[in-house]
Amino acid sequence: MKGVIIINEIFSGIRENNVLITALWAWLVAQTAKTVIWGITKRQLNFRRLVEPGGMPSAHSAFVTSLATGVGLYEGWSSPVFALAAVFSLIVMYDAAGVRRAAGKQAKVLNQIVEDLGKREVHPDRLRELIGHTPVEVIVGAVYGILFAYWLLS
Repeated sequence: MKGVIIINEIFSGIRENNVLITALWAWLVAQTAKTVIWGITKRQLNFRRLVEPGGMPSAHSAFVTSLATGVGLYEGWSSPVFALAAVFSLIVMYDAAGVRRAAGKQAKVLNQIVEDLGKREVHPDRLRELIGHTPVEVIVGAVYGILFAYWLLS
């Protein structure tokens, strides 16, 4: 019985955590915008884009910057918790624009090699190429996340 009460308290606390809820909304709206932008530019509808990485704007950047901004607004800009959230945001954005983008470029090269060799039967599943972000996509996502947090939490 005590375990049920603790779980109930946890979920109650999460439901009341405006910073987390705002960050989740920032992610959802950015991911939806990315899907719409992709659909307009490609002239086709693909609901899988709602959960796929890569594209404009970066939902990862929107999520972490909204979270860090919310922490700054609630806890203060000089708080250690804001410092932690800000560093976390920078690491996520660096990963999105650096490491994951490089992995996407490598996937593109490997897919081309497989096609050039004519060995599709050896590796029928193409590697996912759109897994990272350009620096512009990351910056737009970050600005969006900051503005979204100010809009909902100020």
